[in-house]
Amino acid sequence: QVQLVESGGDSVRPGGSLRLSCTASGDTDTLILSYMAWFRQAPGKEREIVAGLDTAGLMTYYSDSVQGRFTVSRVKNTVYLQMNSLKPEDTGIYYCAASTSSWVVWTVASHFDLWGQGTQVTVST
Repeated sequence: QVQLVESGGDSVRPGGSLRLSCTASGDTDTLILSYMAWFRQAPGKEREIVAGLDTAGLMTYYSDSVQGRFTVSRVKNTVYLQMNSLKPEDTGIYYCAASTSSWVVWTVASHFDLWGQGTQVTVST
């Protein structure tokens, strides 16, 4: 079993920054996580991909809405999401996700088989 635990959510003003963390713990030596990603879900909306990376360090993915403002990175079993120039539309619950598959379609949440509990990000005046 592998668990994903997020932290770092908070309330900030527009233009501010936050860094989210997601740590994978448990049987990480046996269960290989090939891809890790951040999704978010705003009230009344579907869950959407924000950013992701492959654990081999070969690629990153960003949605159009966060490209240039957010940066995803990884150190050992922790994935980070650095969020700069935050906007009110970035408000939502941010979920860390991981896949053990050999490939994923980033925009398809069902391709990720491990999920964290989520952390709330609120951007408002």
